[in-house]
Amino acid sequence: MLTHALQAFLLAFPALFSIVNPLGGAIIFNEVTVAQTHVERVALARRVAVYSTFVMIVALWFGSYILSFFGISLNALRIAGGIVVAVRAYEMLSAPEANAARKEAEAAPVERHAELSGFAFFPLTLPFTTGPGTIAVAVSLGTERPDATVPMLVFFAGATLAVAAMAVLIWISYTTADWLAKALGVAGRNVVSRIAAFLLLGIGVQIVLSGLVPVLHGALQQPG
Repeated sequence: MLTHALQAFLLAFPALFSIVNPLGGAIIFNEVTVAQTHVERVALARRVAVYSTFVMIVALWFGSYILSFFGISLNALRIAGGIVVAVRAYEMLSAPEANAARKEAEAAPVERHAELSGFAFFPLTLPFTTGPGTIAVAVSLGTERPDATVPMLVFFAGATLAVAAMAVLIWISYTTADWLAKALGVAGRNVVSRIAAFLLLGIGVQIVLSGLVPVLHGALQQPG
């Protein structure tokens, strides 16, 4: 069981890290909250981390069931989700600067407010930190669950641990956003974005294959 939980963690964590990109997000978070004190930013980072955990867990645990309720098969969901993830990763890989600019634009309205606590969920959590791309990744990861009850719970335990680890990284990255911005700089930010995008592209392709192979196998098994 421990091995299966570890496998689920190793599947979920790189995927979430790649799409959330807390290091790149921290730089933008620093720019958005530049007028705030360090204490205020630490409190805001904690709120964003908690809200992000909630968003990712709901998408991971219940996203695939919600879509299945509308008659979408598990394999179809895997193929569609994997394509969305792969396309998103390709866009990030091709133009990380454009992706960063989009996130900065999403969070820009927050700069006009002195009190940021009311904006921890929207737009700083959704869509800035855990937007549609993160939700699509979490839903796609949820489709990888086994059918049997015990293995399924073990899978979700490992994946949920990955969500918790990602939330901790978000909190640490946003709390130390001013230091990270100076340490990484523009070049470092681009390097992190491209590496994360490449990893996410491979994960998206893997998710597509996990849905496509059973479909093709079933089609070949049908009598001609």
